[in-house]
Amino acid sequence: MELNKEAVLKKSFPATFSVPDAAIFGLPEKVLQFGTGVLLRGLPDFYIDKANKQGVFNGRVVVVKSTGRDVAEFTMQDGLYTQCIKGIVDGKTIESYIINASISKVLPAQQSWDEIMQYAESTAMQVIISNTTEVGIELKADDDITAAPPVSFPGKLLAFLYKRYQYFKGSEESGMVIIPTELIVNNGKKLKEIVLELAGINKLGDDFIRWLATANNFCNSLVDRIVPGALNKQDQLAFEQNAGYKDALTIMSEPYSLWAIESSSVRTKEILSFFKTDDTVIITPDINKYRELKLRLLNATHTFSCALAYLAGFNLVYESMQEDAICNFIKKLMMEEIAESIIDNSITPAEAEAFANGVIYRFCNPFIEHKWLSISMNYTAKLRMRCVPLILSYYEKTGKVPSYMSAGFAAYILFMKPVEISDGVYYGKAQEKKYRIADDNAALFYAYWQDASADAVTQKVLGNESLWGTNLANMPGFAALVQYFLQQFNRNEFKYVLTRLFYGGKVTNEA
Repeated sequence: MELNKEAVLKKSFPATFSVPDAAIFGLPEKVLQFGTGVLLRGLPDFYIDKANKQGVFNGRVVVVKSTGRDVAEFTMQDGLYTQCIKGIVDGKTIESYIINASISKVLPAQQSWDEIMQYAESTAMQVIISNTTEVGIELKADDDITAAPPVSFPGKLLAFLYKRYQYFKGSEESGMVIIPTELIVNNGKKLKEIVLELAGINKLGDDFIRWLATANNFCNSLVDRIVPGALNKQDQLAFEQNAGYKDALTIMSEPYSLWAIESSSVRTKEILSFFKTDDTVIITPDINKYRELKLRLLNATHTFSCALAYLAGFNLVYESMQEDAICNFIKKLMMEEIAESIIDNSITPAEAEAFANGVIYRFCNPFIEHKWLSISMNYTAKLRMRCVPLILSYYEKTGKVPSYMSAGFAAYILFMKPVEISDGVYYGKAQEKKYRIADDNAALFYAYWQDASADAVTQKVLGNESLWGTNLANMPGFAALVQYFLQQFNRNEFKYVLTRLFYGGKVTNEA
């Protein structure tokens, strides 16, 4: 049996399943969501579904997909999908299954732009959510907002809001609550600045720009949940046998979740009423503490560690945490360097330590197949945003070069060494296996590594201000330590090198 509305309303389910009733399918469409990714389905849509089942938010989601791929699966399943939640909390194994009915339909932007734009005229539509990756919130000054559709996400958003402004004649009540979830510092503020600039470029008028700036609430936000995606084939088969139905859209996630939304608006809080059903949705005037803890201790740790762990032969985060050398590196990186870099008036040492300990437990979740290669996507952009500020902060606070961060940076440079190009795709090699370098700067690194020594490549990479926003080669001692680690990683097995370099939890540059 396939998962769809008819099956859900007729079939009986195990007690561990959360299932929608018939009334949910008749709820109005209140949310326009840009993206079908697992993070959106595993967190914002999770909260909306939970609230709907408790009769609180009472609104469904219309999803805009950039391409037509996989739309048929959502259509065949009436937007339904199963979220499997597994993990260990307070020493106990948690396992639950949610048939999520938050999504009413998925529309491909290229083929359904006119239908998408019709929602600008809906009085029920109040919220816009996005996750278009960290490179999605960018200004494309030549984007044609009259196109069907515009190329960029900010262009699409501006076109939608301009039509809404025209239809509702600029009423304050027609303004939207806009919540980007891209992992960018001040994501709401940055998106607003881009949309306003794009409105000016397109000469949409002072009255519209005023409405855009004042009637719409662009909220900075932070999402935190590890949602690696689909189950592996064996687990999917076991799940379907237990559930009694087939689901092409099943996703797995950890129990931990957090959605911090920055707003002081009473109206925004009323619109986002789903926060009432879960205390891990936090609407607050300042989300900086939550953002820094998550962005640095979880995401930056992932970024500093992914090349090192993958090149050492580990595909999954959980697997690598079973190796003492990798696990020790990650713990020391967080506790001794990242925590030191973020402690300030708003984050205490105790808060940083507690969050870091929680991250370790989350990384050790045996039910989550979080792939290091997935974490390495858009590697350079992530390193710049998440990690470079930590390197600079640590040096400024301590006057020393961060050793574990330097090792992670060295591993990144080696990971970004293409050995093959096929159909415009760059591949590296580790443990006798090819891997795709999914990074916009792969061609640059290919050029750097041609007939150049590791030391020379390091100098070029660190000195490239366009990559990092600063010249990292000018930081006293940093280039030398990165070069040293890169030489060692180039020469030896990773696990052996890690054990020696970080023996006893202390960095040593003994030969």
